[in-house]
Amino acid sequence: MFEDFADEQVDVGEVALRVRHAGEGPPVLLIHGHPRTGSTWHAVAPRLLARGFAVVCPDMRGYGRSDKAVVRSDHSQQSKRAVALDLVRLMQRLGHATFAVVGHDRGCYVALRLALDHPAVVSRLVVMDGVPISEALARCDAKFARDWYHWFFYAQPDKPEQAILADPEAWYGGHPDTMGAENYQEYREAIRDPATVGAMLEDYRAGLTMDVEHEQADRRAGRTISCPTLFAWSTEDDMEDLYGDPLSIWRGWTNDLRGTPIPSGHHLAEENPAALSAALIDFLTPPASPEGASPSRS
Repeated sequence: MFEDFADEQVDVGEVALRVRHAGEGPPVLLIHGHPRTGSTWHAVAPRLLARGFAVVCPDMRGYGRSDKAVVRSDHSQQSKRAVALDLVRLMQRLGHATFAVVGHDRGCYVALRLALDHPAVVSRLVVMDGVPISEALARCDAKFARDWYHWFFYAQPDKPEQAILADPEAWYGGHPDTMGAENYQEYREAIRDPATVGAMLEDYRAGLTMDVEHEQADRRAGRTISCPTLFAWSTEDDMEDLYGDPLSIWRGWTNDLRGTPIPSGHHLAEENPAALSAALIDFLTPPASPEGASPSRS
């Protein structure tokens, strides 16, 4: 995986993040979801690199081989605000003052927070397979509670760790045939690590508490995403079953929105990397510079 990519630990202040990165073109930050690591992008990142992008694939704090922050009683150490700030600092340390952001699953919520908290650094935003947490909870009905029960189970103390660590592979599933052998091995390493499992669950505990409060504060203040935004969703996942037209939800959070379905199950970077990469390249490719002008670089 990630041939020609640097693979290093980068200190961003409170934690150090494991990151793979390569390229000299327009920068793109790829944010994975739960329970994956940055390796979930292993079939997408090289395609973006080949099209001239600088590609950055970190493990979020708490996930994979990135540091685990000390747990606080309010779960703020794993809030989307804290994770987003890590990633802004990471991109600064890699020399990227402005950049595009792509987030999937739990990474979608981090991408949203990054765009709202740091609008000056985000040139374009892609959110995938999720709506803002506060919007999901506002629409929570019996179907959501049944199908997304893990949100509420993971937020409980202690018992989720015990259940998952009793047999991580049985709990999370996954197979090397669909994930790729090396990606699967890295994922197995992560889900077998008690510290990583605990930190991943803290993501959900923060999600139902302060992350919701931050989003509600955004709504009261009338904050929206200022950059062009793409919402992509897996056709074989449940976005349409839950929300009908999920774009209608994202319109309330954006000023410039477009959408595209991807024929795939939930882990679309692994299940249909070609279609996802094509959609990302189409959306992220900067417009051609006027004749005679020099292209700008961040």
